[in-house]
Amino acid sequence: MQRTRVKICGITRVEDARAAVDHGADALGLVFYAASPRAITIEQGRAITAVVAPLVTIVGLFVNPEPDEVRSTLAGVPLGLLQFHGSETNDKCNQFGVPFIKSIAVADDVDVLSCMHGYPDASGFILDAAQPQTHGGGGVTFDWKQVPEHPPAAVILAGGLTPANVAQAIHTTRPYAVDVSSGVESSKGIKSADKIAAFLKGVMNSDQRG
Repeated sequence: MQRTRVKICGITRVEDARAAVDHGADALGLVFYAASPRAITIEQGRAITAVVAPLVTIVGLFVNPEPDEVRSTLAGVPLGLLQFHGSETNDKCNQFGVPFIKSIAVADDVDVLSCMHGYPDASGFILDAAQPQTHGGGGVTFDWKQVPEHPPAAVILAGGLTPANVAQAIHTTRPYAVDVSSGVESSKGIKSADKIAAFLKGVMNSDQRG
C-alpha cells in the first residue's frame, strides 16, 4: 500500500513551517487570498520558503486571482505547485507553466467526478467541504462517500480533518494525500506543533494498518 502524503495548509509563520517539515509533511500550503485569516504577503512567503528543506513542495493557494497576481507571486516565492479554490477554468489554471491542483467544493448536489473531468490538465484535486464564504479552512467535513472510486487524477482529501479523524478518513477514502489547516491550529493561522505531530502520527498509523 502506498504511503499517504500530507499537506499542511495555511502556514503563516516560519516556526510553523519548520515544525511541519520536521514532523514529516510532504507539502506546505501558503494562502495568497486576502480575505483569508491565513493570508500572507509575498515577503512572508519568501521568508517561510527560505527555511523549508529540499523535496518539500511549496503550494500557493489562490481564489479567482488576476493572472498578474499569480505571476508576481511566482516571481517572488518559489512555488512548486498552484492550488486554485475558486471558479477558475482549466485554461486559467494552466496558463502559468506550473503544475496545478483544483479544489472542488463538495456538497450533496455536487457531481464530483463530472467536476474533475472539467480540468483535464490538473495534477490532482482537493476535495473540500463547500464553504462559499471562506473557500476552505473552516474545519467542516463532507460525506466521504462522495469521493470517486476511480478519479482521473490524484485525490487530496480535505475538510475538517483532525488528528482524531484522519486515520478513519484515510481508511474510508484511500486518498493520495490529506490536507489539513484548522485541524492542527491553536488559533486561526497559528499552527500547533503538537497537533501537527499527532496528525502525522494518525496518518502513519492508518497506513501501517492498511
